[in-house]
Amino acid sequence: MTDRLFLILAHTGRPASIQTAAAVAAELTRLGGIPVCLDSQHPAITSETAVEVKQLGVDVAPKDIELVICLGGDGTILKAAEIMRGQNAPLLGVNMGHVGFLAELEPEDLDETIGRVLAKDYTVEHRMTLDVRVEISGKTVFETWALNEASVEKMSRERMIEVVIGVDDRPISTFGCDGVLMATPTGSTAYSFSAGGPVVWPTVDALIMVPLSAHALFSRPLVTAPSSTLTVDVLPRNGASGVLWCDGRRTHALAPGSRIIARRSETPVRLAHTHSGPFSERLVKKFSLPTEGWRGSSA
Repeated sequence: MTDRLFLILAHTGRPASIQTAAAVAAELTRLGGIPVCLDSQHPAITSETAVEVKQLGVDVAPKDIELVICLGGDGTILKAAEIMRGQNAPLLGVNMGHVGFLAELEPEDLDETIGRVLAKDYTVEHRMTLDVRVEISGKTVFETWALNEASVEKMSRERMIEVVIGVDDRPISTFGCDGVLMATPTGSTAYSFSAGGPVVWPTVDALIMVPLSAHALFSRPLVTAPSSTLTVDVLPRNGASGVLWCDGRRTHALAPGSRIIARRSETPVRLAHTHSGPFSERLVKKFSLPTEGWRGSSA
């Protein structure tokens, strides 16, 4: 039996993802005799092939994983990044959702992908992450991290939050808004993109700050140096509270007077790639809409 071990992480709410997980596990066993590891929340794999299954955190430690195969959308990859943070295993995304920007592969690519994975025929890319901290009166009250973005948002729908945004300890602007995003290049195609932020190639070292529905004359997105420190101060001016979300997964309530600080982290996320096409190719592919059924499209 080989010492190699792969973690399969599937979207448990999508039957197609669970079925694909069983097929991947069976192929890894058939071709390489490799056992698979499942997250504790994953349902048991049923397959016609005898598959040896281990449970992460019970039978196997994260440090023992060679590669994580993520079957789902970007949320599944973000979950995998959370589970494997600080480990060496890269994440390989297979899109079982809609856009799935972090997932470069489609289900029809799986047969080729499994062969390349077994041969270790893939490259690994390091994606920048953020260290995020919340302070009140200079005292740290919460710490977390983000791969895509840290979003400071208003708590109540009917009331804006008043903020001061800053870069490198220098106030830039103040306004009322629905919130502010502090994003990485990876996150530039996620929430930041939908909020009007720029698309930043993942190979570019930079940080991005994007106001959300700001009531101000100057509320343009900012692209800063990767060494910059981004800050958002939630002013107590109108008593409105906020909430911090990181990657839509980790959250913390923000009292008036909170300061949110984001810096480049020393712990990146490792993504595996089996194709060498340029980022622009993936950008066009992911954001191109099918024209079938649209007025003016050819039959």
